[in-house]
Amino acid sequence: MTEIENYPASVETWRRDRHAVLMSAGGWLSLIGRWWLEPGTVTVGSSPDCDIVLSVGPALAGSLALSAGEGLIFRNARGAVEQSIGLDSHFPVMFRVDRFTFEITSMDGSLALRVRDMESEEPAKLQPIPHYPTDPAWRIRAEWIALESPDEIMLDTVVGVKTKVGVTHMARFDHDGQTVELLSTYGTAERPQFVFRDSTARDETYPPARFVFGEDVSETEITLDFNKAINPPCAFTEFAACPLPPAQNILPFAIRAGEKRVHE
Repeated sequence: MTEIENYPASVETWRRDRHAVLMSAGGWLSLIGRWWLEPGTVTVGSSPDCDIVLSVGPALAGSLALSAGEGLIFRNARGAVEQSIGLDSHFPVMFRVDRFTFEITSMDGSLALRVRDMESEEPAKLQPIPHYPTDPAWRIRAEWIALESPDEIMLDTVVGVKTKVGVTHMARFDHDGQTVELLSTYGTAERPQFVFRDSTARDETYPPARFVFGEDVSETEITLDFNKAINPPCAFTEFAACPLPPAQNILPFAIRAGEKRVHE
């Protein structure tokens, strides 16, 4: 495992950088709504006459037309086509509309519109995120094991819709004489993501799950730094659709490292 000079200070720097990202324009705190899309045409804007009513912005921002089996078309307020999105697109698809970023997401074949207000004042209101004291013991060098048969599993989400996720690897380490095997879901080959829940979720950390991302990945080893375990986006906004952990990533012991619950 790569040694880090003045490790506690490096974690503090990481926390400051994370806080800055959360406070940036267009981040999770900029979300103002999320709506499922059904076949047909819906208008979007701040006018109460719109099908999707935004809290701010122009009376009419445009319209979205979803054709079953074909795709989605966005027309601006003048009726001109600005976006044509096929159902085989790489989601999410994001594009600017007036002061907003429109984001088309896909979950189990269903499309949704998520809107980010790029002029929102909410990100600047974010308070420091409570966290446990940095504990180097929770920076763990684990085995990085390729599954014999890469598979797809169904994960529940906080919005009640299951989503299919490919899994190819797991991280294995020992804790208090117990072997722990965490499945990696999402992320990238260089930065695999682990969705987990431990016993602190009862009253200390975000109840559905936390995320931790692998570091220093080799063919056979990976570093899991639980001091960098984070609250998922859905801890900050009701408009995120975060995955819940696979069954084997629900741990019976406490990981008192990383972020705690955000302020109510």
